[in-house]
Parts: sequence; structure tokens; C-alpha cells
Amino acid sequence: MGKTIIQQARGHGSKTYQVRPNAYRYRIAYPKLNTVGKGKIVLLLNSAAHSCPLAKVLINNQTFFIPAADGIYEGQEIEIGTDKIITGNITSLKHIPFDARIFNIEIRPGDGGKMIRTAAGSASVVKKDERGVTVLMPNKREVTLDGNCRVTVGIIAGQGRKLKPIAKAGKKHHMMKARNKLWPRTSAVKFNAVDHPFGGGRGKRIKSKIAKRNAPAGAKVGHLRPSRTGVRK
Repeated sequence: MGKTIIQQARGHGSKTYQVRPNAYRYRIAYPKLNTVGKGKIVLLLNSAAHSCPLAKVLINNQTFFIPAADGIYEGQEIEIGTDKIITGNITSLKHIPFDARIFNIEIRPGDGGKMIRTAAGSASVVKKDERGVTVLMPNKREVTLDGNCRVTVGIIAGQGRKLKPIAKAGKKHHMMKARNKLWPRTSAVKFNAVDHPFGGGRGKRIKSKIAKRNAPAGAKVGHLRPSRTGVRK
């Protein structure tokens, strides 16, 4: 009898392939759209599920978490909903000048910030017109958004996080385990024949396989609905 391949086992969601729920206890979000005033950074903390440190901000007796800007500190006051361009402030995209760096950008006003949330990430404004504000992403792609979308001024802290060498395999294991990443990654042709459709190749001769149209996501390996296979004669 064959075994369930790894893709199917992960999709089943057993304890072996589940992330610790405690890792995602901090949810990145902005306060309500009509929130205006001065907020205080009460805590800078580390989250296993995020690549950057997070800042806990208090304003009007409510707290929220955002990626920490490089250069901020605990006890610092930031302005929310104003047009002042100072590192750490939260403002609308329409107020951002062309030379400023921004992160944690909302796609729609009020969604809490969806883009540019990794360590050392930032974007910049390149164009403003009647359609909205165009933002240049780190991958050089341009995105046009509503001018009322909120952003945070500055660059996300945590730059150089990947420069430290991983000296031991155990260190890598715990890094990947914290975010439920499959590691170490094994090539399919190195599997036993019962573990994967490409397994048992003996010299890595990958066997041709046509996946069924209604196969589940984990079993869709090999040719996916090909029009033809084999060498054309």
C-alpha cells in the first residue's frame, strides 16, 4: 500500500505540520480610520511569525501593533492622521512627498496595512494624478492606490537579519519550525517509490506522470492536463 505524499500530509493539517498558534498572536493593524492624535510607543517586541520587530502603540485607550520603523524607541510619541512626515508617523498616502520612504501600506482605506511589512522593507511615491497615488515597490513594480490609504513613514527595522551565518543545522531547524516551514526540503526523485510518484527513480530517471483533472492539490504532480506527451515523431 502506498503512503500519502508530503503535500497531502501537510494539507491535512495534522499536529506534525501545524504552526504554533501562539506564534501568530500579534495581528498587524491600524486603528480606526477616524483616529487622529498622538500615540505612544509603549513596547518594542519580537514576534516569531514576523521577520521584523513590532511596535505596540497606545492611543485613546486602544492599542494596536505595527512593524517597527528603524530609529524609533519605547516611550516615543508618534502622530496619527496628520500630515507631518516624521519617522514612525502614520498618515495618508496623499500627504507623502516623493522623496520619503514608507511601509505597511493599505490596499484599501481601513484594511490595516497589507503591503511592505518585512524587515528592511520600504517603498516610495513616484506619481500623483487624478487616478490616485502611484507607489514604487521594492521589486520595481508600480502600484496605483487611493490617496486615503494609510502608511507609516520610514524604513522597517531589522535590516541585516539574514547576514548572520547559520552555523548549526539545529538553528535552521528552529527558525523554520517557528513559522511552520517544511525543512529540510528533499527532491522528489530521492523519495521511495511508495512516498512520491517520482520516487524510486534509480539514477534520477523521472517517470512521466499525468495528474488526474480532479486530483486534490497535493496529488497534482507531474504533467497537469497536457495536450500530449512523449517525443514528437
